[in-house]
Amino acid sequence: MKKMFLLAIVCTITATIFGQIKQPVNFSFSSIKKAGNTYQVSITATLEKGWHIYAQNTPDGGPIPTKISFAKNPFIQLVGKTTEVGKQQTTHDKNFGVNVLYYSNSVVFTQNITLKKPIATNITGEIEYMLCDDEKCLPPSKKSFSIAIK
Repeated sequence: MKKMFLLAIVCTITATIFGQIKQPVNFSFSSIKKAGNTYQVSITATLEKGWHIYAQNTPDGGPIPTKISFAKNPFIQLVGKTTEVGKQQTTHDKNFGVNVLYYSNSVVFTQNITLKKPIATNITGEIEYMLCDDEKCLPPSKKSFSIAIK
């Protein structure tokens, strides 16, 4: 009985240690006031060496593109589309059979917004993304965010 109990504990610990999905990306969120009631919100992805995140406009048939969704807020108007600032790379990926667009090291996703009323509020949403290195891809992930606008 003791051997079975010990085996169960060892299996549980092993599964916990090896069952965790690696997340080689760190996200940071910020906003800066541009002029009047106009702000720029930024989502920065900083990647561990060797990993990359895909651009928002990766072609169909390829990996999951990065997608940023903003929740509706009655005090906020989105202005334009979310842009990407970073060193974009293109390569033909034989696994997907298409040219893929991605970023290594870091990328900043920016969205301009206008406050409909001059009040403090938050813009919330979710970023969906996929990470790969030269050997493997991690399953697509989602991360919720809330960015203060003041």
